[in-house]
Amino acid sequence: MPYVTTPDNTQIFYKDWGKGQPIVFHHGWPLSADDWDSQLQFFLLQGYRVIAHDRRGHGRSSQTSGGHDMDTYVADVNALVEHLDLRDAVHIGHSTGGGEVAHYVAQATPGRVAKAVLIGAVPPVMLKSPGNPGGTPKEVFDGFRQQLLDGRASFYREVPIPFYGFNRDGAPPQQGIVDNWWRQGMMGAINAHYDCIKAFSETDFTEDLKKIDVPVLVMHGDDDQIVPIADSAELSITLLRHGTLKVYKGYPHGMCTTHAGVINQDLLAFVRS
Repeated sequence: MPYVTTPDNTQIFYKDWGKGQPIVFHHGWPLSADDWDSQLQFFLLQGYRVIAHDRRGHGRSSQTSGGHDMDTYVADVNALVEHLDLRDAVHIGHSTGGGEVAHYVAQATPGRVAKAVLIGAVPPVMLKSPGNPGGTPKEVFDGFRQQLLDGRASFYREVPIPFYGFNRDGAPPQQGIVDNWWRQGMMGAINAHYDCIKAFSETDFTEDLKKIDVPVLVMHGDDDQIVPIADSAELSITLLRHGTLKVYKGYPHGMCTTHAGVINQDLLAFVRS
């Protein structure tokens, strides 16, 4: 399996298929590159080069004792981009991966990035504070950390239900999707997942969003129970220089899986535009 070695000797697993313009996918917490299966295969068949990596401590990448913060995540992305010499790439991030994309694109070397997409993404900042009164209280994230400590395997059976909107009327749980979420989560390291909660909830991406000078598509379901739209996409779009917001009525956080047909076509239209 392909890996890139970072300066701190961490092994980052990645998939790299096809030829053509590169599209780089950044996964959410606590998942892996596998969460992009539908998008990877779709764009591969459309003639693009598709790349997706497992964040450090997640999936098949090294289970490191540290480095589970947004700056290090982006340093790992830089190592991958330079290793593959990716140019004119489209970077697509979901949830935590959306924060990673914003932080990376804001500081990327000119010529490396053509466009970016933020899907159900955490920017500008999730944590409630005097400056972000609509955010999620810290106690909620403390609860996530405690549930990890109390029993990650059980917790990871519960999270996919609101993640995919399976607690809504007319949307019964699809066991295969729940099992695949659990499988990806349990592949990673508990310390990485624990620390990543701070990274995705407390990192402020406001300045990153302001710096981005390429077209950005912001996609968000208005029934996202994990990253509520009012304190994420609706704020991010006001900070982007070249942003377009597309809202999906009734769609959940995990809409790339539950509504892949719609999302993939909209992504393709943006990439081709």
